Amino acid sequence: MSSDAKVTTSFLDTPCAPPVDGAADSWRRWTVIGLLSLAAIIAYISRSNIAVALATPDFSKAFGLSETDRGTVNSAFFWAYAALQLPAGWIVDRYGVKWPYAFGLLFWCVASAGTSLVTSMEQLIALRILVGIGESVSVPASAKWIRLNFAERRRGLAMGLYMTGTKIGPAVGTPLAAWLIMRHNWRTMFFVVGACGLVWLVPWLFVVTGRNGNRSRTPIKPGMEKTLSFRQLLASPVIWGTVIATFSYMYFVYFCMTWMPAYFIERRHLSLTQMGMYTFFSFGGMAVVAALGGWVADITIGRGGDPVSVRKWFTILGFVFACTELVGARSASIQTALTFSIVSLAGLGLATANYWALTQTLIPASAIGCVSGVQNCAASVAGIVAPIFTGWLKQRTGSYEGPMFACCAFLVTGVISYIFMVNERYAPRPEL
Repeated sequence: MSSDAKVTTSFLDTPCAPPVDGAADSWRRWTVIGLLSLAAIIAYISRSNIAVALATPDFSKAFGLSETDRGTVNSAFFWAYAALQLPAGWIVDRYGVKWPYAFGLLFWCVASAGTSLVTSMEQLIALRILVGIGESVSVPASAKWIRLNFAERRRGLAMGLYMTGTKIGPAVGTPLAAWLIMRHNWRTMFFVVGACGLVWLVPWLFVVTGRNGNRSRTPIKPGMEKTLSFRQLLASPVIWGTVIATFSYMYFVYFCMTWMPAYFIERRHLSLTQMGMYTFFSFGGMAVVAALGGWVADITIGRGGDPVSVRKWFTILGFVFACTELVGARSASIQTALTFSIVSLAGLGLATANYWALTQTLIPASAIGCVSGVQNCAASVAGIVAPIFTGWLKQRTGSYEGPMFACCAFLVTGVISYIFMVNERYAPRPEL
């Protein structure tokens, strides 16, 4: 075996060994996964509830919002969120997971509750930016914790369970926000969503031990303690392929999160309650498939499958399923359109756990916070672009078909980047 091959083998298998499996330690680690998933639910309810408010005519009229304005408000959360991903990743690598995440959640919940007090579009945008600042630490911290506490053979399930929270959030949050608006008003909705999230801090502070929760790790191989410079990371095609594919994946997700409620009401003429139900099944289906996709990939790897190939092809298959949204967009049948809105988003769940786990497979543990920040920055840029570009296309074309064609084009671009750029031979490695 060549020296390069030896480096690759050790790099994939033991760059940072997980804790020794004991009953108490195993229970604690899976409990933390539950808390990370719950925090993701809280975060995504806080970032998706604005789409429900914007789908109600009274809210848009209160602020005098045009179609482009609606897209701008939907995207405001991501302005600071995207800009802070690299700093957030550095903070997590430097200071650990426990306290940065605690302070971040406190900040975003207070800002979310504060949205109930806004009286102008400028104030609304400012509060959405503050929510984005608080949430910026969530993904780098979660990815770092999973990378340090789970072996490859279990990482897909761990990541899948965590990522279900990012889908359950909009699945539960959309009908919840709709119900609160119908029962009370949008101000009450924002206050309740923000204030209730603070309860999460109590179990988090008691269950998570140390900075990263991995007190009992087995020894790390000396060579893998070496760090990668940012320049070395950016020189890798894996990083750029991952950035492109992540943008493509999240463009579709954020289109669905920010404009799908309005699409259901304006194009398919559903009521607010029906809109909430179909959004629930779309994102709920994605959550279920995300967990199953990560679990099945873990089983396949455990039976001898190559981790990189298995996770890559699960991801590509998810992208292909997502492209079926175009079938619904082109159909005159309401039932067909609604069916494919569920099938496309649920099918994308095959990629959800695996594209994040693939990054953790290919990147050394010492750089995972930084790389997760880069990856989530790409996701956040999609959160900026998708709402604004969709609003612009809808205003120019007068329909939702153009925006849905754009989603498909990005998904195909993502597939191409995974096939040609995200390969093990291009993975960045410390110089031994």
